[in-house]
This record gives sequence, C-alpha cells and structure tokens, in this order.
Amino acid sequence: MTLGMYSASVPVFVRGLENLADILAKGQSHAAEKGLNEQELVQASLIEDMFPLTRQVQMACDSAKFAAARLAGVDAPSMEDTEASFEALQARIAKTLSFLKSVDGAKVDGSEAKPISFSNKGGDFSFNGRDYLFQFAYPNFFFHVTTAYDILRAKGVQVGKKDYLGAF
Repeated sequence: MTLGMYSASVPVFVRGLENLADILAKGQSHAAEKGLNEQELVQASLIEDMFPLTRQVQMACDSAKFAAARLAGVDAPSMEDTEASFEALQARIAKTLSFLKSVDGAKVDGSEAKPISFSNKGGDFSFNGRDYLFQFAYPNFFFHVTTAYDILRAKGVQVGKKDYLGAF
C-alpha cells in the first residue's frame, strides 16, 4: 500500500498542533504556579528580531491550514491575528484543528502533481503538491512549532522532547 498525500499531511499537522496545545497548557500552568504575568510568556521571543510566542503559534496554525487547503483545493478559514493570551492561542489551535479534521482526504490524495502557487511577504511561490508539502509546508510548520516550544523552554517551562513528540 502506498502512502497518500492526505495521510502524509493532515494527520501530521493535527498531531503537531495537538502537541503544541499541550505545550502551551504547560506554559500557562507554569505562569500560574510561578506567579508570572502571562504576558511575559506569550510576548516572549528567543531574540529581539524574532517573532514572539503568539506569532509563532499563529504561523504554525496558518502553515497547517494553508497546506491542507491548498492541497485539497478548498478555502482556508480566515483568522484574525489578535491572540494575546494562552486561552486565545488555544482557541486558535482548536479552530485550526477543526478545519483540518473537516478536510476531505479524497480531495488531498492525488495532489502530488497539483500546481500550488501563492504569494506572501516572502515572494511568489510555485510548486507541485508533493514539493510544496515536503519542501515548504513541513519545514515552515515545524520551524514555528519548534520555536514556540523553544521560547517556553527558554523561559523555564518544564517541557521536553516527550512533550514535543507527544504520546504514542
């Protein structure tokens, strides 16, 4: 049996976002236990010129939803980038997960050669579906999930590799 594009994409994004939600929950608990202002964590970044935790989560969600939408040939839900708390970030992840779980796998399967073109602040991009998933969507998604993890870890949140990988 071959691995279809749906199985290679949407479930991976779902797992990564569910794990990110668990990591954020640990961040919120850490803030409460240590008596920290939640804003110290949600607005933290690894270094001055990097996006804060809020933007890392938003971009991880966007990477996942746009990948699924582009591969399936459907519209991605619009989301405001206004999250400023752990609760709001969790809601964004939940909305993204709901969309991902609604994507019809039959529309994603067979998208390996599908032309995927889009523009964003980084420029104009054109791929086939397979290259888009493996060379753009995955690296972008995991960069932002990892950076969100790293921000919380650097701020003292007790998370480790098992949190990043999730339960098996």
